[in-house]
Amino acid sequence: MTTSFTSPLPAEIDELWERRSELTPDHTEARETIVGAVDELDSGKARVAFVDQATDEVVVDERAKRSILLSFRVLAMEESRVGEFHYHDRIPLKTRLDGVRVVPGAIARWGAHLAPGVVLMPSFTNFGAWVGSGTMVDTWATVGSCAQVGENVHLSGGVGVGGVLEPPQASPVVIEDEAFLGSRSMVVEGARVRRGAKLGAGTILTSSTRVFDAESGDELATGEAPAWSVCVTANRVKSFPGGDFGLPCLLVLKRLEQGQEHDKLALNEMLREHGVNA
Repeated sequence: MTTSFTSPLPAEIDELWERRSELTPDHTEARETIVGAVDELDSGKARVAFVDQATDEVVVDERAKRSILLSFRVLAMEESRVGEFHYHDRIPLKTRLDGVRVVPGAIARWGAHLAPGVVLMPSFTNFGAWVGSGTMVDTWATVGSCAQVGENVHLSGGVGVGGVLEPPQASPVVIEDEAFLGSRSMVVEGARVRRGAKLGAGTILTSSTRVFDAESGDELATGEAPAWSVCVTANRVKSFPGGDFGLPCLLVLKRLEQGQEHDKLALNEMLREHGVNA
């Protein structure tokens, strides 16, 4: 992890974290500090995590995650209403939506950053998430707490991008620029989909998922969909005392040159050939 990173959020957050058990909505000064920090996340001036271009590692801003957790202690439950729908929660809905298309039925909570050009179909974007410009969050897709989704990403219908809050140092899910997640795919537990990777429908990727190259048979980095690749869920056979069983893994069907775009027609045909839809 990069050691030179300094959070843009106030150091007071760390002091408040150490005495978090005593905080309540009555602590006005603490509440102002925490709300100000979360508002920096909402505006995009700060973020929970990012990829360090020098090391290619995911850097987590622990102070940002602490700000989110602390907000649950200093914000009181409040009733709100959208049309005939009534809510009772500590975290309000997001109101900073400049340049964002929000289709009726979409929900985004305050503290999530949506860059201009994002499109939200009826979907859910949770507290502390980051969604980059040009990204489509399709119908019934979920962007979990603190998940980091890059630019020009397509999260197809029903995709589940997992969230993470505790422990504070845990890495969130990272979906890099130009990625495509097929319908009903799930990426959870801090897994990483690298730039330009395409996941076929129903693909499941966790931080402990083993990844194999279909052409060479080589095992690749665990919990990562390689950049500019086409991936699907598969099974590998493992022997147990009770017999041989298939355990899920991620199978890389195809690799492209770095920066090479996928031909969408060819991609769909290849996935269908392997019994998978996009």
